[in-house]
Amino acid sequence: MKTELASILALEVPLVVVLGERTISIQEVLKWVPGSIFELPNSAEEDLEIRINQRPVGLGSAIKIGENFGIRVTHVGDPKQRILAMGPESASDSGSDDGEMSPEDIAAALLEGQF
Repeated sequence: MKTELASILALEVPLVVVLGERTISIQEVLKWVPGSIFELPNSAEEDLEIRINQRPVGLGSAIKIGENFGIRVTHVGDPKQRILAMGPESASDSGSDDGEMSPEDIAAALLEGQF
């Protein structure tokens, strides 16, 4: 099981930081040209949502690191929820019926080992 956990910990997952979200019409999108500006409902001082596999796992604030942007984490969700965010969308997708570890089993094993 340690080998399996080590392999899991080495996996890479998509990290997304959400600057803001809003709904717009297709007509508005078709009007875009280089230089177009659209407003987002979020305040510039508001924390940004951090997502793993499109699931929220924490919050952070934007910072500048040299010429790049970065995120300073201001809030992190429960460890089990963060681990579950890295698994399939539902238990039926987990493959646990064929002997593979479910996301819940992985979360429990990781938390037991204090990774």
